Amino acid sequence: MAARPRTLPAAVAPVLVGTAAAVEWAGDLPRLGAFIAALVGSIFIQIGTNLANDYSDAKRGADTVDRLGPVRVTSAGLVTPQRVLVATWVAFGVAVACGVYLTAVAGVVILLIGAVSIAAGVLYTGGPRPYGYAGLGEVFVFLFFGLVAVNGSYYVQVEQLDALPLGLSIAVGFLATAILVVNNVRDLETDRRSGKITLAVRMGRQNAVVLYRLLVLGAFVVLPISLVGGEASALPLIGLLALPLAVKPLRTMSNRTDGPALNAALAGTGALLGAFSLLVSLGLLI
Repeated sequence: MAARPRTLPAAVAPVLVGTAAAVEWAGDLPRLGAFIAALVGSIFIQIGTNLANDYSDAKRGADTVDRLGPVRVTSAGLVTPQRVLVATWVAFGVAVACGVYLTAVAGVVILLIGAVSIAAGVLYTGGPRPYGYAGLGEVFVFLFFGLVAVNGSYYVQVEQLDALPLGLSIAVGFLATAILVVNNVRDLETDRRSGKITLAVRMGRQNAVVLYRLLVLGAFVVLPISLVGGEASALPLIGLLALPLAVKPLRTMSNRTDGPALNAALAGTGALLGAFSLLVSLGLLI
């Protein structure tokens, strides 16, 4: 429950897209081990971040009994805070092990990126000045689960950066950020009462819904631009076939405010990101 599996597409998607872009450039998969390590590392950074968030929000009193989202194990008393904290560092430890391997393969820059990513995950809701409480969570997701993860996965394969993964990282980052926007719109009222000033609290519900629409539709606009700018084939445009999956979450965000509906929109946005990334990756690999 604390790992929040519905958010894990945000960890898997950028690694698939970045690696597929590298295969499209190189003609094959240069480093299978690097792909596996990047995938496992990204997943465990996401899990560690979710666990740290569960622990820190409970400690700060942000997860109250009237929140609309799924049960948080620390605040609900299902797991002791100490055990959640230990699990957090175990998850980050797995990510560090993957980072050490990737450093041996692709250089010290990967270790630095991993260290910054883990620090950002911890400080999202932890530390003396958590940036997730200051409306900067969406910036974190866009940077680390979009730009950093896609381009990093590309870099560990070919040790260079190019226009194609950069453009695709923006599209993936938009959809990953949209997942957090749904989460924060759902929790808007309880976050406001607890003093957690997310971007949705700052903007208000209607503006946050507009942002969600722009992020979701923007990903599909950026895709063809990325392919042209990266001089890739048109085959990854099959990612546009994922667009119908956006209809229901978009409609829910516009018309519903109840927890179950918004939880479904959260899952739907994760599925949209997964389908989009899988289709784009297949197009790059064909």
